Amino acid sequence: MSGYSRTSGNSGASGTCVSAASVLHCPHGGRAFAAGAANDVLVDGQPVRTASDVFAVAGCAHTVNGVPRPCTSVRFSPPERGVLVDGVAVLLDTTAAQCFDAALVPQGPAVVSGDRRGVMCG
Repeated sequence: MSGYSRTSGNSGASGTCVSAASVLHCPHGGRAFAAGAANDVLVDGQPVRTASDVFAVAGCAHTVNGVPRPCTSVRFSPPERGVLVDGVAVLLDTTAAQCFDAALVPQGPAVVSGDRRGVMCG
C-alpha cells in the first residue's frame, strides 16, 4: 500500500483509525467534518483522516452567559510516533482532540464515535 508506513517499536498509541465514515462531534452536539480533500488510503472503503486534515464544526449550540459561542473547528494532537500516511500521522479514535470557537478559545474535547470496524492500530 503506497504511502502507508508504521514506525518501528511501540507507538504509544492504539485505537481505531478515524475515516470519512467516523462520526465526530463537539461536546455540545455540533457535527465536525473534514473540510479538505481526502487522501488515497482507504479503510473499509473510506478515506483515512490524518493530522493534516482541517476539521470544521456545524450546528454547535454552545452559549456563554446567553451569548452564542459555537465550536467552529477541531484540532487533533496525535502522538509523535505512530501510523503514518505519506509522513503524516493517522488520526485514531483515541487521539487527543480539542474544539475551538471562532476566537480559538478552547471549548472542550471532540467526541469520535462509530462502529469499531476496519483497522485497529497500536
